[in-house]
Amino acid sequence: YISRLIEKGYRVAICEQVEDPKQAKGVVRREVTRVMTPGTILDGSLLTDKENNYLLAFYERHNRAALAACDISTGEFYATEMPGEGSRLLDEILQYNPSELIWIRGDETETTHWVEKFALYGIFVSERPVSEPLGEPEQLLQSWFASITNDKQCTPEMVCAIKGLLNYLEETQKRSMVHLNRIHLYEGQKYMMLDQFTRRNLELTETIRDKGKKGSLLWLLDRTVTAMGGRLLRRWVDKPLLSRQEIEKRQEAVQTLVDHWLGRDDLCRWLDEVYDLERLGSRISFGTANARDLVQLKLSLQAIPHLKESLLALEGRSKSLHQLALEMDECRDVAEIIDKGIVDDPPLAIKEGGLIKEGYNGYLDQLKKAGTEGKQWIANLEKREREATGIRSLKVGYNKIFGYYIEVTKANLSTLPEGRYERKQTLSNAERFVTPELKEKESLILEAKEKRTELEYELFVEIRDQVAREVQRIQKLAERVAAVDVLQSFADLAQEKQYVCPVIVDDGPIAIVEGRHPVVEAVLVGEPFVPNNTGLEPEKQQIILITGPNMAGKSTYMRQVALMVLMAQIGSFIPAQEAKITPVDRIFTRIGAADDLTGGQSTFMVEMKEIEVTLKNATPGSLVIIDELGRGTSTAEGMSIAQAVIEYLHDEIGCKTLVSTHYHELSHLEENLTRLKNYHMAVNEVKDTVIFLRKLIEGPADKSYGIYCAEIAGLPNKIIVRAHQLLSELTQNQGVGQASLPLVVQETASTQADQLDLFGELEEKPLKASKGHGKEDKILKKLKEADLINMTPLEAMNFLFALKKQI
Repeated sequence: YISRLIEKGYRVAICEQVEDPKQAKGVVRREVTRVMTPGTILDGSLLTDKENNYLLAFYERHNRAALAACDISTGEFYATEMPGEGSRLLDEILQYNPSELIWIRGDETETTHWVEKFALYGIFVSERPVSEPLGEPEQLLQSWFASITNDKQCTPEMVCAIKGLLNYLEETQKRSMVHLNRIHLYEGQKYMMLDQFTRRNLELTETIRDKGKKGSLLWLLDRTVTAMGGRLLRRWVDKPLLSRQEIEKRQEAVQTLVDHWLGRDDLCRWLDEVYDLERLGSRISFGTANARDLVQLKLSLQAIPHLKESLLALEGRSKSLHQLALEMDECRDVAEIIDKGIVDDPPLAIKEGGLIKEGYNGYLDQLKKAGTEGKQWIANLEKREREATGIRSLKVGYNKIFGYYIEVTKANLSTLPEGRYERKQTLSNAERFVTPELKEKESLILEAKEKRTELEYELFVEIRDQVAREVQRIQKLAERVAAVDVLQSFADLAQEKQYVCPVIVDDGPIAIVEGRHPVVEAVLVGEPFVPNNTGLEPEKQQIILITGPNMAGKSTYMRQVALMVLMAQIGSFIPAQEAKITPVDRIFTRIGAADDLTGGQSTFMVEMKEIEVTLKNATPGSLVIIDELGRGTSTAEGMSIAQAVIEYLHDEIGCKTLVSTHYHELSHLEENLTRLKNYHMAVNEVKDTVIFLRKLIEGPADKSYGIYCAEIAGLPNKIIVRAHQLLSELTQNQGVGQASLPLVVQETASTQADQLDLFGELEEKPLKASKGHGKEDKILKKLKEADLINMTPLEAMNFLFALKKQI
């Protein structure tokens, strides 16, 4: 029931005997030895292999917020500091997806609103008073941790968060957390910031539809072999790099592994021999590891020399891989300690014997020999007594209550020599006896067994404690193995999918040739993905405004650009023919329709909140993706908001931006905004059929095909015919190209389509035109609307061909 209780957010107190019953006077003393909470789980059966289980503490003072996060199952510990106001604190906390959150409460009460907000995300929150440590922050850290990775100077606020977290762990776990001996103080400005909206909209770690991993970017990227590699990959996705040099180090390693696929296969073979070193080390240090855990650690360490050799054997090896290999501590002495003492296939229980190898301890070998010889004497006794008494059914047995006995059936009691045995127990059809010699041997056997099991447990704990003293070395080794695993995962994916290494530059452009959506391409069956080019330059083409109908591929295209940029910044290759990418400090997304019922916000309010976060936090180095801005209100208001936002992004922020819209009237912005360019998703009309080509073409779209989408959705034909009639009347009365009622009718059918499904745009269906117009009117209308100036020769030929077919 522990797992069920913890899942519901309860704390579970574990009570155990704390004294030997043999030495206790009266009732055996029991104490609470540990309090299990959602954030302090160590049992592997309650954890997911490739996911961290973070416990997080935060402290806020003077508009500065400090975070401390640890996973006691792996020994990882992180801390940082940031402005306490705005959404940054919430976004940083949600990146960790903590199982439990500790609010370090100061004298101020301003943090209370955060606690209420976290409850909406299903995070278990508890409060603790602040404990102000005495001393300089750096000195305090050195007294708490043996290894400090310092990318950021420690502040008093960070110390309060760290100290509060450590105190909570010591109080609940009732012991010193010696395996938490390393901490990483990181600077958030070194990584791309991803807010909760972007993580959801891009489906980085889970899908919007069912919250599952399959269909997410992490699902695509994860070809890791080890559990710690899978967890490290998740951290890389959560925190893409900003430094060109750091990105290129990873790229160099991936390229080497792509070029040497045989060497990579060899690496994977040895990685497959490595168990979860981080969690094994934590259980060993915590004193909860059994003998099988030690054997798994031994087998893992025995694979490290081969893994290291495979890395060093790569021709033209990268500096990063070479350095990782050199930093791998093989821990041969640790493996030898385990191999010398623990049997190869130990039982699960650690207090019932059978753990220690022969020859490890002389006295233990004597006890084992005494027990073996005693049992052999018992076996021989049965044979001797049968011969002496002539009773062939006589047998020697054992149970825990009466010990060893000689059993004779009642039918044979008359033939038993009188006085030969002492009566022990009477059964319905037999009598059980003992002899003085049997009682003496029983005493020796049981005493030897008891002493042997006690001694084996003592020796096992001694071996485990020896290994625990080397846990820091094991943790460092696990970090290197995990990094190699993630890099080979990138290489395996790149080789199979024919990804390319993007060129990372510092001068501003995002230029992608023949880019593809990585996840959509992976799930397409029997249909090629249509690639598209992208060109975003701060001085020339900062904003791309995309028009076109639903189902044409606008959302998929914009998502693929964002995903390719993110993949490039974690060191992965990307699905394109070639690419030149400037790292972005943040990716903002406003995609899809969703409301927040628990927060009392409508779809339109959620949309405006996401836009507010974007406009407040975006910098010239950000990438902004906005899909169907302003569609949750009236056409006039929506168009006004959309134009105002686009102008602000162009004039005030200057960030690289992709905007899609049904408001074709916004295409006139290209005339006044010098760094905005119009594009549309190509559509081919042949006779009565409309084909969405999913190709991005320069210039604005001429129509939305909203009524066609309504027909595909299955609306009754009567409604479709009536819609065409209304559209024709309204268009004739008020003209095309203005923010007028006809556009409201036309846009509504398309803008209300659910945008949440990434793959909803993939299906290509022929659209039969309704008979609401004459052929001549339709042809004249197409000619009037045709943008002949911006039409390519091929497009012009297709256009004429389509017209001819309709005559």
